[in-house]
Amino acid sequence: MKVLSNNELSTFCSQMALILRSGISSTEGLTIMLEDAPQEEGQQILKTVLEQIEQTGCLWSSLEEAQVFPKYLCNMVEIGEQAGRLDDVMSALSEHYEREDAISKNIKSAVTYPLVMILMMLAVVLVLVTKVMPIFEQVFEQLGTGLTGISRSVMGLGQVMNRYALVFLLLAAVVIVLFFYFSCTGKGRQSLKNFAGRFFLTKGLSENIAAARFASGMSLALSSGLDTDQSLEMVSRLTDHPVMQEKIQTARDLISEGTGFSEALSKAGIFSGLYARMVNIGFRTGAMDDVMRQIAVQYDEEVNERISGIVSKLEPTLVAVLSVVVGMILLSVMLPLMGIMSSIG
Repeated sequence: MKVLSNNELSTFCSQMALILRSGISSTEGLTIMLEDAPQEEGQQILKTVLEQIEQTGCLWSSLEEAQVFPKYLCNMVEIGEQAGRLDDVMSALSEHYEREDAISKNIKSAVTYPLVMILMMLAVVLVLVTKVMPIFEQVFEQLGTGLTGISRSVMGLGQVMNRYALVFLLLAAVVIVLFFYFSCTGKGRQSLKNFAGRFFLTKGLSENIAAARFASGMSLALSSGLDTDQSLEMVSRLTDHPVMQEKIQTARDLISEGTGFSEALSKAGIFSGLYARMVNIGFRTGAMDDVMRQIAVQYDEEVNERISGIVSKLEPTLVAVLSVVVGMILLSVMLPLMGIMSSIG
C-alpha cells in the first residue's frame, strides 16, 4: 500500500484527537472508525491497526505495522503515548498535515495551469503549421505566386514536423514519461525539489516552504514535550530540503558548542529579522511551541501570496505569447494574400 495523503493523515489524526478527548480509548476509537469507514482500502488499514493494537496495546507500533503512515507520524505518536499527551499530539499532527496539504495543493495549482496553457499553445501552433499553412500554400500556388519570408520559414517548419512526425511523437512520449516520473515517484519528486531549491526563479519560494515546514514540525515536537535538541533531531528527519537539512545540522552543532537556541537558529540562517526575534522571545518566555506555530502560519501566508503572485503573472504572459505567436503566423500569410487580391481587383 502507498503512504496516505496529507489530507487523509490530517483526517485520521483529527478523528483520533476527538475520540481521545472524549475519553474513549484508542482501541474503542479505532473500532468506531472502522464501522464508519466507507472505503474497502480504509477498512483494511483500520483492521490492520486494530488487530495490532489489540495484541500490543501500543498505537504507534500498530500504525507502523500498517505501513501507510509516515515514520515521522509514528515517532510523534510514540512520544505522545509516552508523555501521556496523545490527544494533544494527534491534534497538532492534524494541523500539521492540514498545512502540508494546503501547501501541496497550492504548488500543484501553480504548476498545472502553466503546463495546460503551454500544451494548448503548442497544440494551436502545431495545427496552424501542419494543417492550416499547407492550405494557404495551395491558394498562393493557384494564384501564381508562393510564400515568402516568415511564411516560407513557417511552412518549412511544418514540412519538417510532418516528415519527422515519429521523432516528435517519441519526444512527446519522453516528456510525458518524465512528467509522471517527477510527479508520481519518490525519487522524481525529490530530484525536482532539489532542482527547485537551487534554481534562481524558485529558490526563494522553496526556502520559504522549507522554513514553514521546519516551524510547523518544531511546534509539533515542542508541544509534545520534547526539548529543543530532540525537536531539531526529529524535524531533521521530516525535512527533505537539502539546504534546510544543512542549516538544521549547523544549528545542532552550534547548540552542542554552547550557543543559545535562538542564536543558533539565527546563525545557521534558518530564521532572520522578525522571526529570529520572535524565537528569542519565545525561548525566554517558555512559549516556543506557540511562537513556532505562529511563524509556520506566517510562512504559509507568504508562500500562498508568492504562489498567487507567480500565477497572476503567468496567466497574462502566456495568453499574450499565444496571441502574438498565432497572430504572427496568420498575418504572415494574410497580408501577402490581401496584397494579391487587391492587385487583382
